[in-house]
Amino acid sequence: MMFSKSCEYAIKAAIHICIETKDGSRVGIKQIASEIDSPEAFTAKILQTLVRQGIILSSKGPGGGFYIDSEAEAIPVIKIIEAMDGKHAFERCGLGLKECSEDHPCPIHNEFKSYSQRLKNLLMTKSVQDLAMSIVSGRTYLSN
Repeated sequence: MMFSKSCEYAIKAAIHICIETKDGSRVGIKQIASEIDSPEAFTAKILQTLVRQGIILSSKGPGGGFYIDSEAEAIPVIKIIEAMDGKHAFERCGLGLKECSEDHPCPIHNEFKSYSQRLKNLLMTKSVQDLAMSIVSGRTYLSN
């Protein structure tokens, strides 16, 4: 896969939070970790990163938890990928080689570069809310 496990969990968590907090409520870490099938401590680190990057919000105290406001809902999914895997996530070698470039290509370099660019363009146009709404509508699924 192209993204790290933490990135995959981060995308799933943001979508879940978007769905669960549409009504202004907050969602706790236990529920998020359970829903995305991720260890709680690992989920906590992921959520801290997303909060620091302004992708999700959190509030402490009774009734506290994680949520996404209407501004954050519009954040493109690529921002989550950049927060978790860095700005160069789409420049990695498709075979995982350390040295892969135009001058020193791996066997799938050109095809993978084209695929990677198309995926990047897609994720620049899809927001967290877009993905959440496709799940709410029943057109897509986030769990098995």
